[in-house]
Amino acid sequence: MSDDVHAVAAHVFDLARNGETDALAAYLDAGAPVDLTNDKGDTLLILASYREHEETVAMLLERGADVSRLNDRGQNALVCAVFKQEPGIVRRLLAAGADPDAGSPSARATARYFGATDIAALLGS
Repeated sequence: MSDDVHAVAAHVFDLARNGETDALAAYLDAGAPVDLTNDKGDTLLILASYREHEETVAMLLERGADVSRLNDRGQNALVCAVFKQEPGIVRRLLAAGADPDAGSPSARATARYFGATDIAALLGS
């Protein structure tokens, strides 16, 4: 990957981390892959979910982001949202087809571990 391409990719990941939804959408609309992954296997959706940016998550889902993608640690966006105890993001990911039993640990296991009973109820646990 050239230095210029690497710099653009790093910027796109920062947009997801920072919840800059409109700017990120512009990059995606210009051809950036919605399931772009970094060197840890984190997708834009995983980063936005972990950083609690519900609007950005919604936009990524509208553009077809894969809710099933696991990063190199076996985590997905749903696990991140459960860890952060973000019910709005959890609901969106579930509505998009996220599997509460996928990953290691799974979203269900994460909710149980942290005693997040409200989130566990959303997961059907």
